[in-house]
Amino acid sequence: MRRQLLSVALLLTTLAPLSAFAKGPNDRSSVGSNITISEGETVGDVACVFCSVHVQGDVTGDVAVVFGSLKVDSGRKINGDVAVVGGDLSLGESAEIGGDLSVVAGDANLAEGATIHGSRTVMPGRLWLLVPFAPLLVLIGIIWLIVYLVRRRRYQFPVYPQGRGL
Repeated sequence: MRRQLLSVALLLTTLAPLSAFAKGPNDRSSVGSNITISEGETVGDVACVFCSVHVQGDVTGDVAVVFGSLKVDSGRKINGDVAVVGGDLSLGESAEIGGDLSVVAGDANLAEGATIHGSRTVMPGRLWLLVPFAPLLVLIGIIWLIVYLVRRRRYQFPVYPQGRGL
């Protein structure tokens, strides 16, 4: 129980500073609860971790979504860059992205008439989420091998008297 509370407290203290990145009064950030930008509403930058963003209004800044999805309704515009990691992007008809688009470990569903003014990078497939952990997996394998070899040399197999084996 104590270990679980410690891990939750560590997670909260790590992710709590996310709201500090919201520089302007119109910026939005969230951890774990979805963000909806209502029709007629204009916001600046949007940052979301473990949640989804639904754009029914307009965004004048950048949008970053980690482990969630981004849905932009028809006729809506995001003036800045868009980054989606571990989730999907859905652009409605005549929706616009004024900057660059990056989707890693997810899909980009673009309706007809949706435009992206900057460059577009889409890396589909959830396997991309393992790429940052590949060096860690190699390190774990090397440590396991060292521990295995040291333990194997330390263990003394029993010696049986002559003529009495298994």
